[in-house]
Amino acid sequence: MPSFEKSPPELVARFDAAAERFPEAQRRKMFGYPALFVGGNLVTGLFADAWMIRLGETDLAELLAVPGATPFSPMPGRTMKGYATLPAKVVADDDALDGWLERATAFGKTLPAK
Repeated sequence: MPSFEKSPPELVARFDAAAERFPEAQRRKMFGYPALFVGGNLVTGLFADAWMIRLGETDLAELLAVPGATPFSPMPGRTMKGYATLPAKVVADDDALDGWLERATAFGKTLPAK
């Protein structure tokens, strides 16, 4: 597995604080980064200096229309279908962040458990 750069400590602290507000999600590591899973399915996590999130098709399209949001690619040419990165302005705003995390956890509940 390739080695990836660590997430900035302030981003990890922000993730940890947000994760506390979603007790239905299980905390685990993905790619060596903190992540949240619902029913065994990854719904959000950090990757280097990015916060990625998994959403249903409609919510994903809505997020990708927000300036700064991008499809999530852990490596060049390896875009993960159904995932996007959250813009910095969303990560910095508790209400906006929680709104997207609520959508991600709700989507995770619709997926078959692993």
